[in-house]
Amino acid sequence: MHIISSNWETIYRFAPVIFLIIIGILFFLFVERNDKVNELRANLKKLNNSFDELDDQAKIIIKTDLELNKAQEKLDKRLNGLDALQQISRLISTTLDENEIFERMQSSHLAELGFERFLLLTSNKDNTVNCRVRLDFVDEEISEIYTTIKNTAEISALLQKGDYISSSKSSQELKELLTKLFKVNNFVLTPILVQNELLGFLFAGIQSNAFNITEGDEELVSILSDQTGQAIDNARLFEQSYNAKQMLELKVQERTKQLSQALEDVQVISQNKSDFISAVSHELRTPLTSIKGYAAILMTGKLGTIPEKVSERLEKINKHSDNLVKLINDLLDISRIESGRVKIKFLQHAIPSLVENVQDILSPQMKKKDINFVVNVEENCPKVMIDVSQIERVFINLIGNAIKFTPKNGTITVNISANKNREELLCSVIDTGIGIQEEEAAKLFNEFYRVENEVNQNVKGTGLGLALAKKIVEAHSGKIWAAGQLRKGSAFHFTLPVEQKTEEATEG
Repeated sequence: MHIISSNWETIYRFAPVIFLIIIGILFFLFVERNDKVNELRANLKKLNNSFDELDDQAKIIIKTDLELNKAQEKLDKRLNGLDALQQISRLISTTLDENEIFERMQSSHLAELGFERFLLLTSNKDNTVNCRVRLDFVDEEISEIYTTIKNTAEISALLQKGDYISSSKSSQELKELLTKLFKVNNFVLTPILVQNELLGFLFAGIQSNAFNITEGDEELVSILSDQTGQAIDNARLFEQSYNAKQMLELKVQERTKQLSQALEDVQVISQNKSDFISAVSHELRTPLTSIKGYAAILMTGKLGTIPEKVSERLEKINKHSDNLVKLINDLLDISRIESGRVKIKFLQHAIPSLVENVQDILSPQMKKKDINFVVNVEENCPKVMIDVSQIERVFINLIGNAIKFTPKNGTITVNISANKNREELLCSVIDTGIGIQEEEAAKLFNEFYRVENEVNQNVKGTGLGLALAKKIVEAHSGKIWAAGQLRKGSAFHFTLPVEQKTEEATEG
């Protein structure tokens, strides 16, 4: 008991201290708890602020996402429209048939442009309307639409200028008129121009208010209308060209027929001429032979002594008779060659040896004028297939012609050479005579043509020598031509094929 009593006394004695300690501990715990509460409240406030910021950011993200989706949707619509425009452009640009242009603008492609209603109208010169393409339009609407567009001065004026009309840029009055007329809320109306003339118009519209017409939509429809007009223009130009070609072909056929008939007539006339010349020549030969014979008998004195003056006249008769015989022979030869009555006998022959023979024949005339005669022959010059007597006449005519027009102490040169592939032989007769004018060179081979110069005025000729040479060369499948300058000499050239298709060919 004493121990218990002692314990209580001890407790009683230290009670105030213990109480103070407990109060201190409680106070400390209270302060610490209050600090934690304040800290938690501060953290809660921060957390609330963070949540508010996250909410704002979420709203921004959602808004941005919606805007991105809307932009993506517009972009997809734009890309689909461009892809559809590309397909339509490729289809209409690869045909030159006007009706097929509109047939290729299919409804599926038009719908992909991003419009719900689509209409393309054109008019003829008689003002009749043609509905070329339509999407979600019926016949009853089309007549009213065309009449209203045509009779509305403001719309007609804009389309004539080549301007487009859209719901985003037109006046309120015009917008109300067109939205009511076409039964849409947004639209683009563009002209179709061909050669700067209004052919019709293209309309694209949207009934929904969810999408507004953008500049991209306006550009899309404008490009399509421009390409449609270009395709129509190309088709019409092609049709005009085709029709012109057909007309030209008909005219060419008609002209060819006329020319063929004219050629036949010329051939008949030429044949008649040849026959006439041949007949007349034969008829002249007999009296000329008699005249020449009688003149020769008289000149011999067998019928008595002939006075000097009579003898002079007889010589003139004999000389002119020889000229007439030569003229007749040349005419007969030309006539025979033209009519094909002369058979060319081809023989393989060397041209240089032929020129030597001609030189021997004409040497007296060249010596009389002291003419220097030069022959240049290419080494290993090939032989040619010719009628020797005929080609000899060509050289006689050309060299004789050169002698005639070359003055004393002049030079005549004969050149003979093969071409690069040695298929032709080129023969040239060049003189240092009075020459010819360039415009007269082609006329020299016409029958009876003679150049007006001092030599021809003093020396008579028939004008048939060069014409005969031309006929002979052409009969050998060759060509002949002349060149030269006045007062600087002349040059005559002709070619002969090395080989000829003949039935008769022997070594000459």
